[in-house]
Amino acid sequence: MGEDLLLAMAGVDKRFAGIPALIGASFEVRRGEVHALIGQNGAGKSTLIKVLTGYHKKDAGSVSFDGKPFEVTSPQQAQASGISTIYQEINLVPYRSITENICLGREKRRFGLLDWGAMHAEAERLLARFNIKADVRRPVMEFSTATQQMVAIARAIGFDAKLVIMDEPTSSLDEREVGVLFDVIRQLKAEGVSVVFVSHKLDELYAVCDRVTIMRDGRTVRVAEISGIGKLDLVSSMLGREIARVEGHATAFTDRDPAKLGETLFAAEHLSAGSAVRDVSFSIRRGEIAGFAGLLGAGRTETARLAFAADKRSGGTMTLGGAPYDPASPIDAIAAGLGFCTEDRKAEGIVPDMSVAENMMLALMPKLAKSGIIDEARQRVVVEKFIKALSIKCSGPNQKIRELSGGNQQKVLLGRWLATEPRLLILDEPTRGIDVGAKGEIQALIKSLADDGLAVLMISSELEEVIEGADRVFVLREGLTVSEMTRAEASEDAIMAAMAEGSPEAAR
Repeated sequence: MGEDLLLAMAGVDKRFAGIPALIGASFEVRRGEVHALIGQNGAGKSTLIKVLTGYHKKDAGSVSFDGKPFEVTSPQQAQASGISTIYQEINLVPYRSITENICLGREKRRFGLLDWGAMHAEAERLLARFNIKADVRRPVMEFSTATQQMVAIARAIGFDAKLVIMDEPTSSLDEREVGVLFDVIRQLKAEGVSVVFVSHKLDELYAVCDRVTIMRDGRTVRVAEISGIGKLDLVSSMLGREIARVEGHATAFTDRDPAKLGETLFAAEHLSAGSAVRDVSFSIRRGEIAGFAGLLGAGRTETARLAFAADKRSGGTMTLGGAPYDPASPIDAIAAGLGFCTEDRKAEGIVPDMSVAENMMLALMPKLAKSGIIDEARQRVVVEKFIKALSIKCSGPNQKIRELSGGNQQKVLLGRWLATEPRLLILDEPTRGIDVGAKGEIQALIKSLADDGLAVLMISSELEEVIEGADRVFVLREGLTVSEMTRAEASEDAIMAAMAEGSPEAAR
């Protein structure tokens, strides 16, 4: 191992319940280097970091840090060994002061008592690196999210770490604050501290990183000098386009006739909500499958949640059926004719210990209840209808949904929303995590629903699914709609160019 290597991880495997999350993954960081770690959802970035910092125990592989074999069993141990981690979710103690948060775990003492003067001075010194002047005696909950993020970063830096891991550190920062953070990163580099920088914002990688490691499906697929790889090449490696072309996986979507599409059902203009959605506009016609394409963090799911009123928008307008549409909650959205199959089937979709019937009827329950009493006969008719129509493989309506395969669980969720007779169905990663056969069935169902006049908004990270399935494709990048393409215009090169540069012209 070279003398300039601070961290070396090789052949790292990790499984959860038999399912591989890391497969022979490797990761190396030099001393005084800013190293980007990137990949789509499920690529293995977080698992790799958690193995390094002691959250997870690896199943195989080797790790060395600062020239010695390295294995810790807790983040506290990792921190004591010189590895500090700043997480995307701000993990501060809200009711405690800035000083207490920054000095937590490394309190200064004098004559056996806490030396508050020294700790206040330390907190003020660390915040000064970020050009922040604040009353460090006040609780952090009284400060903005951006200031809290800076406090979390200051705390990590304060441990005199040899390696600082920053997981999406700019997610709560404005442009000026990002610039200040980058200055601090450059200071750390000049002091010989290494930084692992995890970000989905490509421009940030080129602004501050020296090298990049790209992960996909639990594997390390590429390591390169950041100056020697273009944005389009970076996106291509993240999505694995060359591999997909060789394997030639086709979808179950077939050509559709644009002339058969109806009038515009739903339109959104200039939607915004914080930094995740800055200016998104799109529309969907009756019987149309509209696709959202974009990298992780582009704002696709966040935009869908605004349409469904799961989150509150700060700006923009929406219309449904030609009339203003301004739902106050998902209940209003459902009543107006929207359905939403969420990306995280297990966390936000199914209720695992409830039956197939109970899961399917959740959204329809208010309509089936009379004076608070469920009409079981009507419920049984509806459930059996969709079990048959969607070819759900189960022993019966009373089988626990957790006993079903992923594909059949997804069909139950589709049935849940179809039972409400929606006008617009939002499908966020509808085929993620299910086998090839079930994937084809789901895709065929989506096409059939659109052929019957249902408007569909489909979000997918698989380019084939978007290109072959969508009548129009809207490409989002960092919270903006950067391109709208017809089926004829949508190609892998054009979509990847818009993802990378913000314009399909970059491919030409």
